[in-house]
Amino acid sequence: MKEPKNYIIFPLDVASYEEAIQYVKTLKGHVGLFKVGLELFISQGPAILKAVSEEGAPGIFLDLKLHDIPATVSRAFQAATRYRPMFITVHCDEGEGILKAAAQDNPAGTKILAITVLTSLSSNNLTQLGYDPRFEDNIIDLVLLRARIARDAGCHGVVCSGHEVAAIKQEFGDDLLIVAPGIRPSWGEVSQDDQARIVTPQRAVRDGADYIVVGRPIRDASDPVAAAQRIAEDIASAL
Repeated sequence: MKEPKNYIIFPLDVASYEEAIQYVKTLKGHVGLFKVGLELFISQGPAILKAVSEEGAPGIFLDLKLHDIPATVSRAFQAATRYRPMFITVHCDEGEGILKAAAQDNPAGTKILAITVLTSLSSNNLTQLGYDPRFEDNIIDLVLLRARIARDAGCHGVVCSGHEVAAIKQEFGDDLLIVAPGIRPSWGEVSQDDQARIVTPQRAVRDGADYIVVGRPIRDASDPVAAAQRIAEDIASAL
């Protein structure tokens, strides 16, 4: 069992090098991983991964959500593994083809996380997008379907909302790592929140999440370190 703080992934959702590195310096002893997503990666390029590592980050989650034809995803994944991130994300939307393309040749040992259903999507969104009607009332069914595809394709884990963690853990046990974004502590407030399917740190970890992504409740706090420590305490209460 890892320390409570090591469940926390903090997303460096900023555009500037200076902001990103300052957050790493401030929080590196209080979270388990730092997530580099599209905004920072596009703004600063691959060099930001080296810079974050050199500042003593415990690990990097490269959240690029790769999504293209299998050959392109495979080449992009191979290029990304050169920077030795712990995790890289790939979308499930196109089925097992792009997932297998990434999983079949992975000499760096980087773990592949399959994006199931974005936490910003609600049942209404699925209806508008034309999904099978049975998924409109039960997103969990769609998440489980994509988790099966990911497991069979050779992925190491999935990204899903905290609402689906228990169902995935029940079906797959330790076969898949689970990373849950959209985490909101009961004591924190987030203005103009674009997350539709959120849960507390306690619930996500109690249900079986291996990692939780906590951004704005820490980033927007007057004291980010204190907020991260409080979230670690919430996690400890669930272990």
